[in-house]
Amino acid sequence: MNSKTTRITPEQVERQQRLCAEIRDYWTTQGVTPTAYVETYGCQQNEADSEQLRGMLEAAGYGLTDSAEGADAVIFNTCAIREHAEQRVFGNVGALVHTKRRHPRQKIFLCGCMMGQPAVVERVKNSYPYVDAVFSTHHLWEFPSLLLRVLTGKKRVFSVEDSAGSIAEGIPVVRTNTLKAWVSIMYGCNNFCSYCIVPYVRGRERSRRPQDVLDECRALIAQGYKEITLLGQNVNSYGRDLDCGMDFADLLAAVAELDGEFRLRFMTSHPKDASRKLFDTIAKYDKICKQFHLPFQSGNDRVLHAMNRRYTAAQYLELVDYGRSLMPELVLTSDVIVGFPGETEAEFEDTLKLIERVRYDALFTFIFSPRAGTPAAKMDDPTPKEEKNRRFDRLCAVQNRISLEIHQGYVGKTVRVLCDGRDKDLLTARTEGGRLVRFPGCDDMIGTYQDITITAATTWSLSGKAADIC
Repeated sequence: MNSKTTRITPEQVERQQRLCAEIRDYWTTQGVTPTAYVETYGCQQNEADSEQLRGMLEAAGYGLTDSAEGADAVIFNTCAIREHAEQRVFGNVGALVHTKRRHPRQKIFLCGCMMGQPAVVERVKNSYPYVDAVFSTHHLWEFPSLLLRVLTGKKRVFSVEDSAGSIAEGIPVVRTNTLKAWVSIMYGCNNFCSYCIVPYVRGRERSRRPQDVLDECRALIAQGYKEITLLGQNVNSYGRDLDCGMDFADLLAAVAELDGEFRLRFMTSHPKDASRKLFDTIAKYDKICKQFHLPFQSGNDRVLHAMNRRYTAAQYLELVDYGRSLMPELVLTSDVIVGFPGETEAEFEDTLKLIERVRYDALFTFIFSPRAGTPAAKMDDPTPKEEKNRRFDRLCAVQNRISLEIHQGYVGKTVRVLCDGRDKDLLTARTEGGRLVRFPGCDDMIGTYQDITITAATTWSLSGKAADIC
């Protein structure tokens, strides 16, 4: 595998744009206005990738639809992080045989992280002959070329060559949200946590140039977006592959200094690279939300070492304590894995102790899922599934209690929220810390900031009333 990042030239991007014009001409000669359906699995980076896929499809003359039924192109953008996600994808791909039988001209594409695994690609080749094309994340930028080959050729297309990864600017984007926007600042990962497949399927860390990020954010603000989230597998590593003298804290500050009314978030951070400078930057700027997603995965040092996380529980807690010393209101969320191979009861108790010590606002909890091709998949794992489930339930009970206690502390307080939609008869909104708030109001309030007095709390959300009712 080439270990050097490929920077796609403007000329190469322009060629893909010309191919979009050829695709439009192709459909014109057919007398058809084509439609496309994009289904996304997995993380926010996949969501951002799907926005680029929709952008290229629209440039190629496709109308976007919300169902695979009858669509001329169906694209599944897949996730490989857990076995359950893979099985769900294969189940849904299996169902497409029926839609394609009813609509013979339908073309089916599989992309995303799953397609970076050779075993998955072989399975698709052998067991899903009606799938027309497969491409990995490294080839997303040349989707118009792949689409044209499928439309005009008779052979299936597989573009899955291993690569360190690429950076392409100028790809069109169709965003599904008019208030909140994802902005990728980097791609890939160099950390190789022993349980994680991401570095193998998304390539090495590679950063977008600061000016490209700032230009995109500036355009989003001008379009009226109220919230921007900077994305990366490990945003704290931003800039290390660039000779620009700017790290992630510097980039975050530069975005926060842009004119306009907006909130700024980011994800995800790796504790080994989180710096005091980053916490200082968050505290300094009002536009940066006082929320930090900082995955700890385990509270035990031996398990952390086996995970190849490269920090200790004490180092993690030192970061948390520093952040809260600057921002007592800091909302902390995290990821945790229960039942990592070899985890003992005592080691699991260390995780519970850390949760009680930090008192997270919310946790994303997972039972260990072995991923083929990772070191952890080969580790001895003597703990029975039933025991892992018991530990998982205990951990969830602890965190649910803490989340409820924290939420109950909001009752009677007034919080500033961004109203982002409606859930039946109530409006929905998010606090600066990302807490879900429901309150009565009219649709004119969607897209505005509101002051909400909290009247009730559950484990998962807050309820309240607006200061101004329209």
